[in-house]
Amino acid sequence: MVLYQGIGKKATVVPIHKGGDHSVVKNYRPVTLISVVCKQMEHVIAGYIQVWKDRNWLYEKQHGFRPGYSCESQIITVCQDISNSLDEAAELDAIIIEFSKAFGLVPHD
Repeated sequence: MVLYQGIGKKATVVPIHKGGDHSVVKNYRPVTLISVVCKQMEHVIAGYIQVWKDRNWLYEKQHGFRPGYSCESQIITVCQDISNSLDEAAELDAIIIEFSKAFGLVPHD
């Protein structure tokens, strides 16, 4: 077991054997053990997101936490938009905000 401690987060990570040779690290996947309260909160939030999805309250291009969408699909979409703008010689405006430093300054106590 490994104790993972990120900014404001603590979790126990245990390796689960997927199959094959037990001495090969790639044959294990990490599983995070979290508290029951966290699991319940995750379930509640997932329920709200499903309701928002069913009622079409989510922006159609929202990626990251919707089934079939991910950070990778967001990057592909942005690259395609840039490529289309270049092909059409169209103007493209972009605003890029980087939040990681801001969250490092927030007191998590």
